[in-house]
Amino acid sequence: MMRYIRYLFLAVIGLGLIIVALANREMVTLRLMPDELAAPFGLTGSLTMPLFLVIFLGIVAGLLIGFVWEWMREFKYRHDLSKKGKEVHRLEREVKVLKAKSGESTDDVLALIE
Repeated sequence: MMRYIRYLFLAVIGLGLIIVALANREMVTLRLMPDELAAPFGLTGSLTMPLFLVIFLGIVAGLLIGFVWEWMREFKYRHDLSKKGKEVHRLEREVKVLKAKSGESTDDVLALIE
């Protein structure tokens, strides 16, 4: 059931994107800088593309910026988790060594029987 709901949701989103693309087919010119500012620097770069492409590329750029921002924000949490994982692994090895030195059985089933 959830699979069909997911497919329906994706179909609605796809239909919405197609409608936006069909409604915004006119060509627009994107310029790197305003003409008055670009002339002294010689930067007259411009690009002509359909408006829906500009909209979709803006959405994709926003998503990518958001993903990178969130990844950078969570770096300290991932770093702390990694340190704690290494510490747990070190302590588990130390417990095994101490059990082996004291002669305790490492088999939990045998320990329960005793």
